[in-house]
Amino acid sequence: MANSDTQEDDARLNLVERVKELKCLYDIARISADASMSGENKLKSIVTILPQAWKYPEKACAKIVIDKQSYSNGNYPHSVKRQRSNIIVDGARRGYIEIAYPKKYLVDDDNKPFLEEEEKLLETVASEIAAIIKRKETAQEKLTLEDQLRHADRLATIGQLAASVAHDINEPLGHIIGFAELLQRYPGLPAQALADVDKIFSISLHVREIVKQLLVFSRPVLPKKRNVNLNDLIRKVLTFLEFRFASEGVKLKVHLNPDLPEIDADPTQMNQALVSLMVNAIQAMPNGGEISIWTWRERSRIFLAIEDTGIGMDEKTLRKVFTPFFTTKEVGMGTGLGLPIVHSII
Repeated sequence: MANSDTQEDDARLNLVERVKELKCLYDIARISADASMSGENKLKSIVTILPQAWKYPEKACAKIVIDKQSYSNGNYPHSVKRQRSNIIVDGARRGYIEIAYPKKYLVDDDNKPFLEEEEKLLETVASEIAAIIKRKETAQEKLTLEDQLRHADRLATIGQLAASVAHDINEPLGHIIGFAELLQRYPGLPAQALADVDKIFSISLHVREIVKQLLVFSRPVLPKKRNVNLNDLIRKVLTFLEFRFASEGVKLKVHLNPDLPEIDADPTQMNQALVSLMVNAIQAMPNGGEISIWTWRERSRIFLAIEDTGIGMDEKTLRKVFTPFFTTKEVGMGTGLGLPIVHSII
């Protein structure tokens, strides 16, 4: 009779445990399907409800670690009893989920605080978390692709516009520049008139440069690639901008790895990209500052980093930084085409 009672108690306890596990899985499925919750809030909710499915819910602590970001229910303790399952996304280990009991608690006399079913439950929850992460990243990739398509559409529209008006602009512009050059050579021209002609000449060249930049989008020039040394390209650009650095109160810190192999690139386009980045950095520091430049190698990759001590960009500006004609500079200080062209070249 006693044996029968024990079997009934065991069966009842097993049933209670299975109900707790099913409720936990239901709650996690509900959280996973909630489109209004961010990925971070979903993970925080999961670590809150997870201990309730374990044998000792009042003692159990849960922790999720994803990409070195940790989530736990309360102050996660140092533990002597813990159970862990890896979180695998697209075949790569991204973190783990863990259940632990604090050291101060004694759980089972047989030193087995975890049930076999709990290990399977933890693996199931780890798989669900992996699915949450995958869905989030897939949605983000979709948004990125849509943004890239919109960006490509804008460039195509600009290209069509540039191709249709470039000839009409360049022809009269060429005459303006030519006549301005003739006037500059005219003897006896009053000083004020000569200054005005110089302004006409300078502004006309600026307009011609804008048209040339626009044509980059309408008819991209095929790069003429050859083996070049990135460090040599950087040094030439720094020499070219040396006077401007000094006049703007900009100091340089240059850290070029001397052991870089040559890269396959168009030196003219690389020069254009480097100059644009440097000038952008200078303009971000109206009261002077410091530009740091690094090159380094990691296995088969060559890296270049340019950093300035300027005012930086807020999130709104960062989202538009490669949009043609978008600029935060004052009128006459920039066209909003520098970084889009750098992006196009790279």
